[in-house]
Amino acid sequence: MIAGVTRPTGDTGTVARKAPGPRVLQGWRLPGGNVDLSTPVVMGVLNLTPDSFSDGGEIRSPAEALDRAHLLVEEGAGMLDVGGESTRPGARPVPIDVELHRVIPFVEAAARSLPVPLSVDTRHAAVARAALRAGAQVINDVSGLKHDPLMAEAVAGEGGALVLSHMRGSPVTMKGLAIYDDVVEEVVAELRESLSLALEARIPEDRIVVDPGIGFAKTGPQSLTLLRKLDALAALGRPILVGPSRKSFIGELTGLPPGDRLPGTLAACVLAFLKGARVFRVHDVAPLVQALSVTQAILGERDMREAT
Repeated sequence: MIAGVTRPTGDTGTVARKAPGPRVLQGWRLPGGNVDLSTPVVMGVLNLTPDSFSDGGEIRSPAEALDRAHLLVEEGAGMLDVGGESTRPGARPVPIDVELHRVIPFVEAAARSLPVPLSVDTRHAAVARAALRAGAQVINDVSGLKHDPLMAEAVAGEGGALVLSHMRGSPVTMKGLAIYDDVVEEVVAELRESLSLALEARIPEDRIVVDPGIGFAKTGPQSLTLLRKLDALAALGRPILVGPSRKSFIGELTGLPPGDRLPGTLAACVLAFLKGARVFRVHDVAPLVQALSVTQAILGERDMREAT
């Protein structure tokens, strides 16, 4: 695996000396341990939904989900991100009880058998609370705490870690809200608002990472600009996660469907790494683990003997 979880050391606010370019925080504190961010962490995507934009409906049973999870870990995933509600542009919300039914049995089983932390992709406090009690360590809220006013309290109360993503509106409305004078400046400012909500709820700062929300209330050109200027997010003082995997901006550039967008995904992730990102949410784990390992070796951050 490219990265993993270590015991807490109290060192989560230090800066990795070997990282080139932007200064990046070295750790992300989760319940039970720290994620080492001195090397990149690949977060494997596991969608338990019938309508996700790329892989919806591929997993048809809890057993298939668990098999897929183990495969992602074998391929090098240092974390898994599990979702029970599609948040693709235009997706309709699902009832809370449906999302709970999709997610919680899997989290309970996976927490017993997987060696990596579990993140649950949800906008709903009730799902977040149940997932953290079932064994998840992270809540990935694509709304940046702005959809459910009880979300911050739920994460804080259960002692979870948090991914704060930038999005405007909802999956149904966000396309019409991709209007910015300066997309980078405004995304940083709005993520700062989300960070303030988390801190006001007493979620410890060292349990939070930020995500610019590539493709969420962003046009293709705006997503490219955010990736090009990703190091601006360092002003927030938190580690950076990116999720460009198979996104529509790659399709706009190449004319290819989601399943054929792996090369574009790898290019976006490697550039994001050079701009300071350290967590990468992707569908295709093994190719990105290889790409980032080679990137680190070229930069002198990884000895060739580490790969043998």
